[in-house]
Amino acid sequence: MGKATPMRYTIRMLIYYQDIAPLSDFGIGIPVSDIRAPKCIEYLSGLPEIRPHLEALICKEHEESISRTDVARVHTPNYVKRIFEEERESTLIEAFELLDEKGNYNRYDPSKAKRPLKELFDTLLVKTAGTYQCAKSALESGFCFYFGGGFHHAHPDFGHGFCLINDIMIAARRLMAERRVESVWVIDVDAHKGDGSAAIAHSDPSIRTLSIHMGAGWPLDGLEFGPDGTQHPSFIPSDIDIPVFEGEEHLYNQALAEGLEKLDAFMKPDLAIVVSGSDPYEKDTLPSSAKLQLTLEQMAERDRLVYDFLKERRIPAAYLMAGSYSPESWRVYAALLELALKDRLKS
Repeated sequence: MGKATPMRYTIRMLIYYQDIAPLSDFGIGIPVSDIRAPKCIEYLSGLPEIRPHLEALICKEHEESISRTDVARVHTPNYVKRIFEEERESTLIEAFELLDEKGNYNRYDPSKAKRPLKELFDTLLVKTAGTYQCAKSALESGFCFYFGGGFHHAHPDFGHGFCLINDIMIAARRLMAERRVESVWVIDVDAHKGDGSAAIAHSDPSIRTLSIHMGAGWPLDGLEFGPDGTQHPSFIPSDIDIPVFEGEEHLYNQALAEGLEKLDAFMKPDLAIVVSGSDPYEKDTLPSSAKLQLTLEQMAERDRLVYDFLKERRIPAAYLMAGSYSPESWRVYAALLELALKDRLKS
């Protein structure tokens, strides 16, 4: 008898950088849980269908990097100059909201920092490279999940909501510049509207955006128009916006399914980037996510809807971890990965 045919699952479907400095190293106290990825890997290693293949599916190496040119495809020249040259620390303070309205430190204590704040920018470039690497892998394998990324609140000329640069758009525009893709869908299921992505992709038919999010609350908690009639950039619409208000959680997945059908009316893309935040989960601890409270079962249905929608249309899917602020949030990602990897390994 001949030798057994080796498993063909050598293409990485999980991007897991274990050497990224946590925000606490910079004195930042945003409640991001560091156990999410390890707990997911531990859970997956306990599944007999996945365990034999898990090591081959994980990429832990930094195979890509992000240049100033990559960032400049998305952000304005003045903003790029600020973050690369002149005002790196101040832009980080603004984007991560480390000062309150009175100028006092907010979730930030420089005395507890192990690294200078300005070095966080280099970490964000590495994280953005992970998003690009995930998208590139998805084009090869059909599916890839990155334990990181999803900086959807970064606008062309400013950052907020813990997002300095928009890794989603940087990855999409680089793939286009390299002629790997011509069109991309961004499906954003984070609790907060993907306002930066919507602003960047506005009037760009090569990138279509869908965002299902809290109908009230940050970043839509201010005035839409200023005294001079200028619209606040956070209110620039996505191609498809699906606001869900408090008490409407039972309608969430129905609304998402209807939104996906509307998205399907656009030309089929070469890639979908899914901003797969777990912060709509009822056990999330970030105060600004509190207006959306989905059960674990509803979260699983959400992720199955998106996964099946893309699979049925044979659209490669790059998933980003995005917003998650609870020690329990790993369960959301573990359920998604169990679904996706079991499906991919049997096909």
